[in-house]
Amino acid sequence: MTPSQIIVLATPVFFLLIAIEFAWGYAKGRNTYRLNDAISSISLGMLSQVSAVFTRLLRVGIYTAIYSFVAIYPDAELWNTWYGWVLALVFYDFCYYWLHRAGHESAVFWAAHVVHHQSQDYNLSTALRQTSSGALLGWVFYVPMAVAGVPPLIFGIVALIDLLYQFWVHTEHVPKLGWFDRWFCSPSNHRVHHAVNDKYLDRNYGGILIVWDRLFGSFKEEDEKCVYGTRSPLDSWDPLWANAEVYWVLAKDSWHARNWGDKLRVWLKPPGWRPADVAARFPRDGFDITRLQRYHPPVNRAVLVFGAAQFLLLLAGVAFFLWQADRLAVSASVVWLAALGAGLWAVGALLQGRLSVLQVLLVEAAVLATATAALGMLDAHRVFKPMALVLAIILVVSRARHQRAEGRFDYLLGAALVFSLAGDCLLMFPGFFIPGLVAFLIAHLFYIALFKQGAPWFASQRALLLTLAVGAAMYAFLFPGLNPVLRVAVAAYVLVIALMAAQAIGRATVLRDKAALGVAIGAGFFMLSDALLATNKFAQPVPMAQLWVLSTYYIAQILIVLHARPTAAWRLVPLEAAHTPAGPPGGAHRDGQSA
Repeated sequence: MTPSQIIVLATPVFFLLIAIEFAWGYAKGRNTYRLNDAISSISLGMLSQVSAVFTRLLRVGIYTAIYSFVAIYPDAELWNTWYGWVLALVFYDFCYYWLHRAGHESAVFWAAHVVHHQSQDYNLSTALRQTSSGALLGWVFYVPMAVAGVPPLIFGIVALIDLLYQFWVHTEHVPKLGWFDRWFCSPSNHRVHHAVNDKYLDRNYGGILIVWDRLFGSFKEEDEKCVYGTRSPLDSWDPLWANAEVYWVLAKDSWHARNWGDKLRVWLKPPGWRPADVAARFPRDGFDITRLQRYHPPVNRAVLVFGAAQFLLLLAGVAFFLWQADRLAVSASVVWLAALGAGLWAVGALLQGRLSVLQVLLVEAAVLATATAALGMLDAHRVFKPMALVLAIILVVSRARHQRAEGRFDYLLGAALVFSLAGDCLLMFPGFFIPGLVAFLIAHLFYIALFKQGAPWFASQRALLLTLAVGAAMYAFLFPGLNPVLRVAVAAYVLVIALMAAQAIGRATVLRDKAALGVAIGAGFFMLSDALLATNKFAQPVPMAQLWVLSTYYIAQILIVLHARPTAAWRLVPLEAAHTPAGPPGGAHRDGQSA
């Protein structure tokens, strides 16, 4: 049985214990759960397990290679005795202590480990909140076990034991346990570890044994109420951002540092260390525990129930994938990772109010259309592909009615989506490539007219020249593989999509807001998607073509649908004055929406 399958079998036990803890806390008037936070924590655990299908190959592969070549005492008979297993477990826990300590004392390791600490609640769901990037560097700390000769199988099993043990210590409902607290990692000891109180910071790293902390001076006993989370709160339910946030902060500080040594030290120094010049130019507020606020964006009950239902469906998808992950091709696993990650992102965005229910359904339909195509599930693909654009059209109609937006703008956007839907349906069947191409060509003409609203024709000459040059280069690349009819059709299509992208970019230079920028980025993804499609069809096969073509296509459509808005009459400025921000007259908002 694989580690992933063991996690699947353990999942019902995890949820049963979570339910018991919730019921106990509720009955005692000390509920420690919030549904949005619990979903966020478990989602991060799900993403961690899905990504572990790939990172486990790295960690186990490196461990096995070192064991095979340099193991000092690879005596399987010794390690398979009861005392050999105990020794291996203690050895692993010792190595884990130093990895865990590094996760708090070196910024690059904290960037991975921080995920586990971001929750401002402390309960059994917090235990499932795990990083997706920890294995990239964490394997270094287990090299001594490989060198000593601990067999890879035993290493993997004791690692799983150590991880599963730590689940139960994430609770506020178990008090101090006397002698047990002196030897083992216990709920009391681990509450200290998760606290941001000054006296508790960076303490109690032990996984199973707390004696390591007592030996190496990092132990602190619980003697005041713990405040949980991180000193730089995440303030998001986005699982992708949760994994990337600290890496992004470190990358920015490293980029801004003037001294080359500081650019490296940013990653190696303790978390929070910043070069003096960076701290002076980009100051941050100091931590004040009395001003710490719990992140809890308001959503209505119906949205919360919908989000929970979507989360349960994703949980089933993760369990299904993990059960068969070791039998799947790497390409199929990549598709599952991308699809499940996108779904978890959408649920997080819903719970923090960034996406509506209809927008989440649009994202999920696009994800399923892409995944089913990439996995060869053609019958399901023929359902989800048109469904995505139908939902986009419904979204536009619903938004127009709600906001009473300008009719011309909505008609143009709706027409572009209708012809895109026609193109989607035609391209699903053999022999309809030219009709599908024509449908998309008409859709892009409507997009050009749409992007003309609130902006002059091709406001950025640089963008126009660039998109035309890219289109010409792409056409030259495709030309040898095209028959006479396709040469004319593809030439027309390349010209129209280049003009569409140029108009969208030019509009963004005029309106200078995030909405227009999102539309311009979407137009760029349209060009990329069509380039991938054409390359795969007329030049040379693109590995995993369906995944890349459809994912970029849906990113383009979703960005345009979510960001395209009618604008008031914007004051136009000459291109040579582009450094001067263009402001809207008559009280129009800077986000591009009319006042």
